[in-house]
Amino acid sequence: MTSLFAPPVRAQVEASPAVVTQVKDPTNLTELRQEAEKSAKELEDATKVLEQRRAGFAKAEKELKAKLRALEVAEQQLGEMREPVSRLAELFYQQPIGGDGIVPFLSGEAGVGTLRAMSDASQIVAVRQMAVEQTSRLYQETERLAAAAQELRAGNLLAEAQMAAEIETLRARSDKIVKSLTTALVKMGIKIDKVGRAALACNPLRITTATDYPNGLIPRTFLCPLQQKGHLLRADAAIAFVSLNEAFRKQFGRQMCVTDAYRSLAEQQSVYYRRPGFAAVPGRSNHGFGLAVDLCGGVERFRSAEFNWLEKNGKRYGWFHPDWAYSSPFEPWHWEYDPKIDPLI
Repeated sequence: MTSLFAPPVRAQVEASPAVVTQVKDPTNLTELRQEAEKSAKELEDATKVLEQRRAGFAKAEKELKAKLRALEVAEQQLGEMREPVSRLAELFYQQPIGGDGIVPFLSGEAGVGTLRAMSDASQIVAVRQMAVEQTSRLYQETERLAAAAQELRAGNLLAEAQMAAEIETLRARSDKIVKSLTTALVKMGIKIDKVGRAALACNPLRITTATDYPNGLIPRTFLCPLQQKGHLLRADAAIAFVSLNEAFRKQFGRQMCVTDAYRSLAEQQSVYYRRPGFAAVPGRSNHGFGLAVDLCGGVERFRSAEFNWLEKNGKRYGWFHPDWAYSSPFEPWHWEYDPKIDPLI
């Protein structure tokens, strides 16, 4: 019997993104961003595949249990069937036809009693034959169920082994990418304390987890420090901003000036009351998602050289000036990150 679970397992193995090629070390920040985002996407896709496989595995386990229960019932029925067959056979052989056996019937001297005995014997034989046929079918069903259960169990064990192997591969790949990313960001001057500890929070694989938290309540462990001391963003936005910052530095000879980035809920409330009309309602600001910055150093002056350059080049890194900030309220300093417009993702 063909397993109902084995084919989906094979199909998922072929489609799984966990099979990866050897990745060379990035030679510049753009390649680093591409590799980091690619790795994050692969791991996200692989996680979905593994979740689907776990669902299939659970379904197969449920089917296996059903088959084992059916097998148990079949064996019970088989045991019940053996008993009457045994009794019929014993009755047939221990009680010969009539008092004188079959001789009167053969000699033509059979009476009503003998004929009735022959009729009873024929009925016993018919019933016995039917019982034997039922028992045979039940044996066949029992064997089929046993074979199906065994194949399902083997398929489940194989799927479990494949899952374990893929998870280990993904974990190793993740560790390598994050380590390379951390090393490169540290070289770019990103630190999180005075002793120069690496920017370990800059993990693009934590982006999905960061979105699980409410606006303004994202733990610092899911945020990434910028080169501009004291400012944080979500990992993908931070990595893109570092790339943008390097391009800005090459153009103007200095780093971008940042006055604000991620704002906690408490900070949003403070800004809202200090600058009414110039801050979103607490809990609704993109600053609370780690996807917005307020800039200075010339960018805050509408149509300055810095503003125009950023307006022209920002989208190459996923950063843009939102439409509302051109007029209502007018905030030339406010810029936001959108991974959907980032061409490197």
